Amino acid sequence: MDWATAASQLGVTVGKVRTMIREHELAAAVPPGIKGQHIPALFIQDGLPVKGLGGLLHVLHDGGYDDREIIAWLFLDDDLPGRPIDALRENRGSEVKRRAQAMAL
Repeated sequence: MDWATAASQLGVTVGKVRTMIREHELAAAVPPGIKGQHIPALFIQDGLPVKGLGGLLHVLHDGGYDDREIIAWLFLDDDLPGRPIDALRENRGSEVKRRAQAMAL
């Protein structure tokens, strides 16, 4: 979703979304064939960023990963039972965080 849609779902301004991306509370990347950065819709749940997403983003950014790489891992890695983003949304983030810490070393 674009930043304006994310802002609407979060109940904040677009400027606040920009700050949330800069402070690694959310991640954004430019999808193929679309102009401008977008935030994956699954990063927002019940009007808030998914629980544990911010901490995970900080760990992976500290490990040298950029937003595009982090988003790809969250949606494409299937070593867990399911994708990491699904585990976070289902409040099963412990294993996701452990794997992120191992990747960041």
